[in-house]
Amino acid sequence: MLYQSSHNWEAAPHKRVLLFGMSGLGKTFVSNMLRASGDWFHYSVDYRIGTRYMGEFIADSFKRTAMQVPYLRSLLLSDSIYIASNITFDNLAPLSMYLGKPGDADKGGLPFAEYLERQNQHRSAEIAALLDTQHFIKKATDIYQYDHFVCDSGGSICEVVDPSDPNDPVLKALSEVTLLVWIKGDEEHREQLVERFDRAPKPMYYDPAFLKRKWSQYLKENGQNEGNVDPDAFVRWTYAEALAHRQPRYEGIAQWGVTISADDVKAVQTVNDFNELISKALADKS
Repeated sequence: MLYQSSHNWEAAPHKRVLLFGMSGLGKTFVSNMLRASGDWFHYSVDYRIGTRYMGEFIADSFKRTAMQVPYLRSLLLSDSIYIASNITFDNLAPLSMYLGKPGDADKGGLPFAEYLERQNQHRSAEIAALLDTQHFIKKATDIYQYDHFVCDSGGSICEVVDPSDPNDPVLKALSEVTLLVWIKGDEEHREQLVERFDRAPKPMYYDPAFLKRKWSQYLKENGQNEGNVDPDAFVRWTYAEALAHRQPRYEGIAQWGVTISADDVKAVQTVNDFNELISKALADKS
């Protein structure tokens, strides 16, 4: 690990962490709090994915839709309007909308083959964005003169790495420049996340083998073909199982770093609170 003990962490002139875990347990909350202190650079992996690596895919999807409207088509063809994604740290909707959900086109679904293609684009983008962490650490110091750095990773980091491989290229690169910090939820958190997702199901990235298995299982159990699947019904059905599928993967990544609880994260109000939480996690690890 980058910091071998709580003493190493407390004495470090440059504190660098990567937060990971299920979406909704506090990664972005903590990252925003650290950034607001003025001493921490906040690198959002999802924002990087949606701008640097998938921004063109997203904008092109907007343009394809606009080209179906005669009024907008003529303006686009004459370069009279500009269409782009207005993605921000706090609004990643353009990325989610592009990723989409499979199923009935009349309900906003994508053909499964196209959905898989977009999933694969996201996988490549996420790996590239994670590997950009070191680049942004250097920028944060050299250009912006921040002493400390937090990487706010996406919930799907566990789907693009192999924590059992000591030479996993992504985890190896990340662990050399940041302390990997798992924000761990319990069963109650899991139930809350499932309830929240049921109210507002959103697209997400899945491990390809898991996704194909669940898609086939859903079609078989419900006697449907891909053209009449309700997209929201499928992702709701898949979500709880995806959380269970991800849990051991998060646990594996945590062996590369430290673990803090989601409840403890909720109590964090200041940078000192966060530093003490990491210091305790390092002491517990040792």
